[in-house]
Amino acid sequence: MQPYACDPRHSRGRRYAQAAALTRNEFQRDRDRIIHCTAFRRLVYKTQVFLNHEGDLFRTRLTHSLEVAQLGRSISRELGLNEDLVEAIALAHDLGHTPFGHAGQEALNDCLRAAHPPDAGFEHNLQSLRVVDVLEERYPSFDGLNLCFETREGVLKHCSRRHALQLEAREPGGVAARFLDGTQPSLEAQLCNLADEIAYNAHDIDDGVRSGLLTLEQLDDVEMFAACHAEARAAYPQLDGRRLLFEIIRRMIGRQVDDLIACTGEAIRAAAPPSVDAVRASPPLVRFSAPMAARCLHLKQFLRANLYRHPQVVETTDRARRVLADLFAIYSGDETTLPPAVVALPKRHRAIADYIAGMTDRFALREHERLTGETLFP
Repeated sequence: MQPYACDPRHSRGRRYAQAAALTRNEFQRDRDRIIHCTAFRRLVYKTQVFLNHEGDLFRTRLTHSLEVAQLGRSISRELGLNEDLVEAIALAHDLGHTPFGHAGQEALNDCLRAAHPPDAGFEHNLQSLRVVDVLEERYPSFDGLNLCFETREGVLKHCSRRHALQLEAREPGGVAARFLDGTQPSLEAQLCNLADEIAYNAHDIDDGVRSGLLTLEQLDDVEMFAACHAEARAAYPQLDGRRLLFEIIRRMIGRQVDDLIACTGEAIRAAAPPSVDAVRASPPLVRFSAPMAARCLHLKQFLRANLYRHPQVVETTDRARRVLADLFAIYSGDETTLPPAVVALPKRHRAIADYIAGMTDRFALREHERLTGETLFP
């Protein structure tokens, strides 16, 4: 492991002191805590693009997290980073996602902004940190999972300034400080951000074609897809159907991974950071080359226009947004509809948002049907 990689022996520690484990380092303990937590298990029934009931083979938050972890570990090995930390961050990065993906997040954000002062709202990255810091209830002496600073830092991938100020007030110099002082997270955290992007671009193409909403002919408008499509056709002239698509996606992932390793390796050699602290004081070092970053941006723009905003997806996500808005309104207006444990919590609207955010897609649909008598998703 290189000197610029996070070393579990020199971690900035946990919020609550605990004795070291006999057989695992601190980042391995974090990974294990994440895998065994309730929020992680719920990811199997939480949406990526297509709702959970729409098909058994579409990605869920769980399969996405596993794909990010696989990519992250493979890349970190080549770069001399800490694989255990990368895996822990990757597995935890989506723990705060609501049911129904970004549509659910937008619905809860609107509900909390209407119910609370202007500094409220809902951010799924902030919620992921809230899950591991507060909401998990697995230990007798503290709330949350009591993860290492480095893991928590990677989980908080994005954060608005107003929420960063709130976190900083509670934890001076903590995981939100970098959003205020302009420093960077560890290389492991930076890597997880781009491994996440590689994973979701690839599997959204796969799911989009599987659903019938995208075609190979449409995707050939994307430079990187078209180049890999031509390569696959040249190498395997008779290849067709799913095998052809898988070969194209495999080549796309390979191009991005190879570019990321080469460009990041060059950036690290040029900066020559002697420590993790030097990494934090440097500009971002984990990066694509400029041409690859442009190709990835083009792909994301294509998916946004042709998949995420496809009328069928929009119609479904509009109904999903209504489910969460209705649940929030009902729970806020009648506490008898809530579990007693939620009613007993302070900050009622935030507690309701936590409860809804923790739901799986199918549980949210069952609750909505129970409370309204409507079946929005037959």
